[in-house]
Amino acid sequence: MQILLAEDDDGVAAALVEVLYDHGHVTRRVRYGRDVLTYHRSSDLLILDLGLPDTDGLDVLRALRAVSGMSVVVLTARGDERSVVRGLRLGADDYLVKPVRLAELLARIDAVTRRNAVRSAPAVRTVRAGDVEVDLGARRVRAGGAEVELTTKEFDVLAALARRAGTAVSREQLLDEVWGDAHHAVSRSLDVHLTQVRAKLRRPELLTTIRGFGYRFGEPGDERDVRDARVARDARDLRD
Repeated sequence: MQILLAEDDDGVAAALVEVLYDHGHVTRRVRYGRDVLTYHRSSDLLILDLGLPDTDGLDVLRALRAVSGMSVVVLTARGDERSVVRGLRLGADDYLVKPVRLAELLARIDAVTRRNAVRSAPAVRTVRAGDVEVDLGARRVRAGGAEVELTTKEFDVLAALARRAGTAVSREQLLDEVWGDAHHAVSRSLDVHLTQVRAKLRRPELLTTIRGFGYRFGEPGDERDVRDARVARDARDLRD
């Protein structure tokens, strides 16, 4: 498994990298919270210390959860109840307080990995909405049986939405998935590409803008996903 370790203590990091290597895991160690948001896409699981030198680990977790559902195990010296509760509510899969027995850490990693593997659904290759067909494997789009020519980035934007057809997808998720970094990508680029995709499909009703959140690909109908997205966003704001 590819593990991303965010830990500023060199001694702790070296010990963790060694034991993880001994158990078959490849570990990338980073010192700063900003590096988590740079490298998370190439990792399967994050071990996150909260006491990072550039930012609070809880802020890193909040930003990460806006763009990724990757497994996260918090490993920190911060053991007060408020921090534990906030960490779990912000989306950590597990929370461990230092010092921790290495055997327990490995067991917790295995447990988190098993749970998240069960949740993962098989990949879908072709998505249909109305008379639009998006072939994710062949990177082809048809509308009314006719081929639609999209640029590489236009297809990537449409594919990111099509993989979650019928579900609200945040702007941050799209920027992270298509441009690789939601925090440094030019947000205006997303608007331009979506405008082009709508124009080329000629079916604007299939690409819905969810004001203040993001977008959805699919036929108009039940608005439960929009409501759920707004509820999730409002709940996150209340917790913060």
